[in-house]
Amino acid sequence: MKSFSKRKLSKAVFIGLIMVPTMLLIQSSQLKKGGKDLKIGKKAPMTSTSLTGVDGNSYNLDKLTQENGLIVIFTCNTCPFVVGNDSFEGWEKQYNEIYKTAKANKMGVVLINSNEAKRTGVDSSVEMKKHSENKGYTMPYVVDKDSKLANAFGAKTTPHAFILDKNKKLVYKGSIDNSWDTKKTELTTYLYNAIAQLAEGKTIEENSTAPRGCSIKRTK
Repeated sequence: MKSFSKRKLSKAVFIGLIMVPTMLLIQSSQLKKGGKDLKIGKKAPMTSTSLTGVDGNSYNLDKLTQENGLIVIFTCNTCPFVVGNDSFEGWEKQYNEIYKTAKANKMGVVLINSNEAKRTGVDSSVEMKKHSENKGYTMPYVVDKDSKLANAFGAKTTPHAFILDKNKKLVYKGSIDNSWDTKKTELTTYLYNAIAQLAEGKTIEENSTAPRGCSIKRTK
């Protein structure tokens, strides 16, 4: 598998990133929310917990884990860091490519919506199904009732990515890439790098990065 390590950001994209509204960046106080903080090397919790998908099927992390592991992405329907805006492309544009890359490397992928405080509105099951169909998601998109899985993982933002190995131990957590960082002139594809290194049996060089996005909307 070829390296995804770094790609040059165009000047236009770099300028656009500078214009990302400050109010959209997760504040340090918000980062403290989210229950436990799952540590690298620890086995993921609640892997047998049933999660209902927008397709009506029931899933759990045990069954979704493939030969080399599982990618878990906490996401939602409306956060600009997910869906994009005039200044930022939005990370969900990469979801199907992530799925394709993961599949090629014998890994599963699941998208999890933990925005319980918006479950009767923009993040309802009905709206999730519409969003999934509109965006052409190729992986399961499931409801995390009462944000229990997000709390168990210590997920803080949408998006927030986690990679589990074949034994469901955490080997990566954080951002998909560093496109949010206005000080960077090169794009570092953290998630793709981790996928490649895990599939090749290598130690993941950068296994924990800062998540960026909107806070997960919990009810407690």
